[in-house]
Amino acid sequence: MKKTNKKQTLPKNLTDVVNELCKQQKSILAKEASCSCSHPLPSSDTVEHIVTDLRSILFPFHFGLNDFGPDRHVTEMQSKLERLQPLLKEQILRGLCYDCRVNQKGDHKTCETQSDKITKQFLYFLPKIKELLSSDVSAAYNGDPAAASLDEAVFCYPGIHAMTNYRLAHELFILSVPLIPRMITEQAHSKTGIDIHPGATIGNNFFIDHGTGVVIGETCVIGNNVRLYQGVTLGAKSFPLDSEGNPVKGVARHPIVEDDVIIYSEATILGRVTIGKGSTIGGNVWLTHSTPPGSHVTQATAQEGKFDQGGGI
Repeated sequence: MKKTNKKQTLPKNLTDVVNELCKQQKSILAKEASCSCSHPLPSSDTVEHIVTDLRSILFPFHFGLNDFGPDRHVTEMQSKLERLQPLLKEQILRGLCYDCRVNQKGDHKTCETQSDKITKQFLYFLPKIKELLSSDVSAAYNGDPAAASLDEAVFCYPGIHAMTNYRLAHELFILSVPLIPRMITEQAHSKTGIDIHPGATIGNNFFIDHGTGVVIGETCVIGNNVRLYQGVTLGAKSFPLDSEGNPVKGVARHPIVEDDVIIYSEATILGRVTIGKGSTIGGNVWLTHSTPPGSHVTQATAQEGKFDQGGGI
């Protein structure tokens, strides 16, 4: 059969290019209803700046302060939080306004009130986030003989960087902030190769060693004292579709990992399965069923053989 190439009509000048791009953008945003919320989308650069400032507040002597004096410490942290609060509120407001436009859920006044309330709730939770991160730093130091100090874990370990972003993003996710939690975890993903969805639930003393290629899905539930190595995937095996063939949202589809579990490199665990307390999952294991507490799961034993001039191959 003879192929026919459909000719495309290309823009003739830059004005036509701009008009065509704007036309396509309008079609992307077509489902956004007109409402009193007219704020732009959250700014990726501003969100990243906010996270950098929050990191310096959570780890002030590592990323924030050059002067170790206690008075300077308190004064500078107070000042930084006061500067940060309106920036964070503005980005949260932008996320809420976006959600309002798309889902026709409210008006600008409601979004304003919510953004102020959420910002305060989030900032008041920072001490708890620091407590959780301190346990993660201790887990990194205690879980890796190569770690010379707690400070080295804070400065150098990609798992601590990713968990800092995750712990911040998770609280915003719990507070129902649209867009921004995922932006925060994806910024860490791009820098560390560690992909943690902000909706995942992760206990204390959590350690990701090396880290590159780790994937933790949205509905994962991970207990306390869990250690993962590089390349581990805690993913979904399958997901239900609605009558129009679209994925059904909000279904629990990722693993539950109970306390004191170790999962070695490149292991893949899929579906809503439970890895029992105190279990060890070996490297390169593919697992789609639950395991009882205290399990040791490894791949098939490798066999070694000797062949004379290719015989037996």
